[in-house]
Amino acid sequence: MEDIKELLQEPTVTILDVRNQNEFAMDRIEGAINIPLPEVGIRLEEIKQMSKPIIIHCLSGGRSASAVGFLKQAGLSDVYNGGGITTMRSMLS
Repeated sequence: MEDIKELLQEPTVTILDVRNQNEFAMDRIEGAINIPLPEVGIRLEEIKQMSKPIIIHCLSGGRSASAVGFLKQAGLSDVYNGGGITTMRSMLS
């Protein structure tokens, strides 16, 4: 996770939250973009256009791991699993 902390300092980093819209509305990291996991495939072109690196997180790290795996299979290389939102917050502080 130390690498993620360093990547979060990159000026071009994008934080992608793959939790559902209700979860995102209740609690989110400032500046994060919400694309729920079921929408990742249909919004692939939008994600490909995002500034890199892309750090993906969810509630516990499971959905973000799935999203990273899918995106890597789709040809993206600069995508990383940031784990759960609590982990992400600790790395941002």
